[in-house]
Amino acid sequence: MVIYTPPKAATHIPVIDLAPSFGDIAEERKAVAWEIHKACRDVGFFYVRNHGVAQALIDEEFASSKRFFDLPLDERTAVHMAKSRNRAGYEGIGGQTLDSDAPPDLKESFYTNIDLPDDHPYVAAGARGYGGNQWPDLAGFREQQLAYHDAMRKLGFHLMRLIALSLDLPEDHFFPLYETPQCTLRIIKYPPHPEQSKFNQLGAGAHTDWGGITLLAQDDIGGLEVQNADGEWIAATPIPGTFVINLGDMIARWTNGLYHSNMHRVLNNLGSGRNRYSVATFFSPDRNATIECLPTCTDADNPPKFATCTAGEHLDEMFHRSYKTL
Repeated sequence: MVIYTPPKAATHIPVIDLAPSFGDIAEERKAVAWEIHKACRDVGFFYVRNHGVAQALIDEEFASSKRFFDLPLDERTAVHMAKSRNRAGYEGIGGQTLDSDAPPDLKESFYTNIDLPDDHPYVAAGARGYGGNQWPDLAGFREQQLAYHDAMRKLGFHLMRLIALSLDLPEDHFFPLYETPQCTLRIIKYPPHPEQSKFNQLGAGAHTDWGGITLLAQDDIGGLEVQNADGEWIAATPIPGTFVINLGDMIARWTNGLYHSNMHRVLNNLGSGRNRYSVATFFSPDRNATIECLPTCTDADNPPKFATCTAGEHLDEMFHRSYKTL
């Protein structure tokens, strides 16, 4: 692969067309992987279009999300995530603090974990991100969440294939590490920014994502911002027909810091009076997968910068920091 020197600081988030990556021509897949390589080194975020997920499924996911958040509060809290050992279900406003130096986040959400039988070892042990799903009494909601979850999991595997290629690794390099992925779907509602909020209270405080990759669908309101190398915030403006993809901490660990797990935040909209909805899928390795420096990302002059850990150890630590009492 040609040597690439990133610019001083990213000024935009690139849009990558995935269409050629679904074909049988290796060079076309490598060309898409090269665009991903550049984006991962520049800013750690990119949009993807022609991703193969039906727009009707995405539209219904947003409609389903709105129907859930329109339920009375007692029906939402009946499936609160605190009632699930595996941390699936509803989370109210202020339930999470992503920026430890700021007040709790102004958002509410619902988590759906990868659907596994109750006797699966991870589910039985109460491992976060595996099974334990709770469902409100809302027609079609369960079926929609699982259908969307399945589509995101398939796209996640495709993207990990391309990320492997982008690092001069075999396309299936990450697959053994994703044998039973920690794949969590999170639908999120951000209310209009309240006048009485504190000055540094946001929809989602500045943070990096913890896992492998995040696949995000946005509505048309916007509010997601990404920090570049100069500390400036770049708007991730919604683009119809695309997902926003960003890298989590495990990609940074695997690549020895070559690829960025970048700070980002969400600003609640001001003045419109509208709720903002987004749908995030966190596609992370198997809980027992070892996270250590990849062979193509280290040499005698560039030794590993991060301690080896398992995916479960890292996610558990970050979850505890963010939720504290859960």
